[in-house]
Amino acid sequence: MGLDEQKKNAAVHAVSLIRTGMTVGLGTGTTAAFALHAIRERMEREGLVILGVCTSSGTQDLANRLSIPTAPLSTATNIEIYIDGADQIDHDGNIIKGGGGALLREKLVAVNSARRVIMTDASKRVDKLGGRVFLPIEVVRFGHDTTISRIASGVRCTPHLRRKGGVAFVTDEGNHIVDCEFPDGIASPPSLAQTLDAITGVVETGLFIGLCDLLIVGSDTSVHLTEFPRKEVIL
Repeated sequence: MGLDEQKKNAAVHAVSLIRTGMTVGLGTGTTAAFALHAIRERMEREGLVILGVCTSSGTQDLANRLSIPTAPLSTATNIEIYIDGADQIDHDGNIIKGGGGALLREKLVAVNSARRVIMTDASKRVDKLGGRVFLPIEVVRFGHDTTISRIASGVRCTPHLRRKGGVAFVTDEGNHIVDCEFPDGIASPPSLAQTLDAITGVVETGLFIGLCDLLIVGSDTSVHLTEFPRKEVIL
């Protein structure tokens, strides 16, 4: 079996934690898509009733196609559980997210959720964040080149303005994404998050600190669960 089967196994287990009547934060990406399909299967099989809060226009489109009821974050503030994937997660539960460009909405939903469940395949578990995966940073479009320069000098990384179809990528909130390269990895994710947050022009970072309560890592045949103690969330 491949990584997709591992993601699907993790997603199915995450969805098994959902109960009728819950408001559920719905993440973005391939693993989250598996979770939405699993929710639809439970709706058809056992009459599961939930209210979803979507983290991107792509997730909203999929929820609409699957007839999963949704509401905006502004009216669904009591989110019992948030389920989403990750680009990387270390042994302290620090996460890199944002490969799909939805990191701002994902973090907004995560911080408003009572329980945060992260679903991954085995390749996403790492000793040190960065290295093989870029760190996405959402920046305002106005003067973004000056913001990129401040990022590069402030944290000593190699930044790349994300492009799609030959033009700068634009998020659902109308911002750009800068993908930052840390070849030797990130020594201290909490410290880096605080440094980046202080740079004018940075809207949000793809470092999710203190936002994983349960990690579900899918294998070819089962899942492995890791509970993380609650700690300070760096916003």
